[in-house]
Amino acid sequence: MFLNKSRVMVGAALLLLSGCASDEVDLKSSPYTQAAVIKDMGGTYKIGKPYQIMGQWYYPKEDYTYSEEGIASWYGEDFHAKKTANGEDYNMNTLTAAHRTLPLPSIVRVTNLENGRSLVLRVNDRGPYAKNRIIDVSKRGAELLGFKSKGTAKVRVEILPKESVALKQALLEQDFEPNYALYNAKAEAYDAEVPPPASMLPAVQQAQLDGDRNYLVGAGSAQVVEEKPVEKINIVSREEVKVPVMTANNGNKFFVQAGAFSKPELARRLSNQLSRVGTVKLSQATVNGSPLYRVRLGPYNDSADAETTLEKLRDYGINDARIVKDAD
Repeated sequence: MFLNKSRVMVGAALLLLSGCASDEVDLKSSPYTQAAVIKDMGGTYKIGKPYQIMGQWYYPKEDYTYSEEGIASWYGEDFHAKKTANGEDYNMNTLTAAHRTLPLPSIVRVTNLENGRSLVLRVNDRGPYAKNRIIDVSKRGAELLGFKSKGTAKVRVEILPKESVALKQALLEQDFEPNYALYNAKAEAYDAEVPPPASMLPAVQQAQLDGDRNYLVGAGSAQVVEEKPVEKINIVSREEVKVPVMTANNGNKFFVQAGAFSKPELARRLSNQLSRVGTVKLSQATVNGSPLYRVRLGPYNDSADAETTLEKLRDYGINDARIVKDAD
């Protein structure tokens, strides 16, 4: 935690059709989505200058080969709602971490070497500064990794380079390298070569498990909540899927929805950025009594044209995009 803690293209700051703001970054979503939420919370991309804490110098830098084993600790209520080193409000109940030198933010995988649990976290703060500790995880992260009660654990910390670079590019409004933009933490977790045991999750509230299980890989066999093993997803390449071409009728046409927002400024920002991809339509709808601002491209007379635009958006990292059929 920094002692003197003093918002590419932006995509969906909210889950599609949610209609409400969130202060939690969904690591399964596209880099655009993550960047929008981070900026909305006041966060930025930064590396930072060398700094000194208790006589020790630290030198932040971009290091996309970083991998280290050491002791992890966690931090919670004393820092909750205070500013992180990259400008966000720290939330001890989200999947974040503090690291002394990695770029902010970075995406890392932390593996508890004492029980085998592995978790994807977003580094958005500086620390820890206690001797022989290499990372401070959030309270929620410590619960999921299984060392909250103990306080510390021996871990391996590995940066995820593609995911980290994609998020950096989104925050700096740079064009994506397509291979970096196609990250999906959920698919990666399912594809990891770690057989999921019958009991794989730490004992935390079931509602929280539902939101976090996509980040867990190969948890150990402590006394935990019983859960059926997650079935492995068979991922089929797009070339293997034959999509029949449909023609619009009944006065409806095809659109590609890139995002839906409760804040109009976020919708306008994405709309401006996507103007080079195609004709953008910004519209307002009411969901559960609240306004929702939708960013769509089109209209298209058949599904094949809409599918082409959808592929472009996915190449840019907007994995939440989808085809909808609506009146022009």
